[in-house]
Amino acid sequence: MVVGVEHAKFEQDLRKGVIVLAVLSQLRVAQYGYSLRQALGKSGMPIEEGTLYPLLRRLESQGLLASEWRPEASGPPRRYYQLNDAGEKLLDSLTESWGSLASVMDTLLEGGTS
Repeated sequence: MVVGVEHAKFEQDLRKGVIVLAVLSQLRVAQYGYSLRQALGKSGMPIEEGTLYPLLRRLESQGLLASEWRPEASGPPRRYYQLNDAGEKLLDSLTESWGSLASVMDTLLEGGTS
């Protein structure tokens, strides 16, 4: 039986497969890194800073996000990220793929065949 650390590793691998979709889903509206981390954490998808910020930079370099620095009333400016048109299309496509995959997995986990 897989327990403890081994279970955590398998769960981490499972989360890696969906983290891009989770991040894209939260960037329909502009968010800065900390607010995005908070939103994901509150939804049950916590993400480490060391994972989130490189992912945001990668998605932006792939032409899927737009970002801009915005001044804050108190404190330093924050960099806000939001989906652009290409990001919206990818989100729609991945959401459809996720629905199909989740349906297949539900069937498999219930002991059936797809």
